[in-house]
Amino acid sequence: MRIDKLLSNIGYGSRKEVKQLLKTGAVKADGVSIKDAKTHVDPSEQVITVHGETVDYREHIYLMLNKPGGYLSATEDSVQETVIDLLEMEDAVYKPFPVGRLDKDTEGLLLLTNDGQLSHQLLSPKKHVPKTYCATILGKVTEEDAAAFKQGVELDDGYVTKPASLVILSADEQSEIHITITEGKFHQVKRMFEAVGKKVTYLKRISMGPLLLDESLELGEYRELTEEEVEALQNAKAVEL
Repeated sequence: MRIDKLLSNIGYGSRKEVKQLLKTGAVKADGVSIKDAKTHVDPSEQVITVHGETVDYREHIYLMLNKPGGYLSATEDSVQETVIDLLEMEDAVYKPFPVGRLDKDTEGLLLLTNDGQLSHQLLSPKKHVPKTYCATILGKVTEEDAAAFKQGVELDDGYVTKPASLVILSADEQSEIHITITEGKFHQVKRMFEAVGKKVTYLKRISMGPLLLDESLELGEYRELTEEEVEALQNAKAVEL
């Protein structure tokens, strides 16, 4: 990779600013100054330093965020805060993006990465990667609702959902449930419950494929995925509900 591209990718400025930095002799590879922006380096094989500090370069970053309500699942917005605003600059410079979307008022597991191939794999309609939510429902959820979800319900626009698994944790005037779906239509869980005459008042995603929300993460906190978690996502298989 060209040294100017590498340094600009991890936040040392624009290509123009990096060229100025290189001219000062502050950038070295294995102790040898690099002044030509076109010089190719291999950060996996060479020690790259800037002003004597070693550069930690990775091609891909994988972050698990416990998304709080009030943030958009987007990389930027001119008016509202996005999940990227929750990241430290050292992570934001890798330009991660949300894999899929959680509604603004929905909490829970959100994967952020700059690995486009993995994102496409997880979101592909052909993969049917399951996503599980816990929710609070206004109204008594019944086994009839669970049976309807198992068959697929018709949404307000006429779309019939793929089969979903509904587990009733408690049922009263207010019910607590877990629901697992394999697709991601707009406001899907909320619209599915509207189809059976009920309303979602709280929604939190707790898993995506093999990736489980780390319950030690407070709302708004995030951490990098372990190698095992990344590998599990890369090998995620479709499921039948």
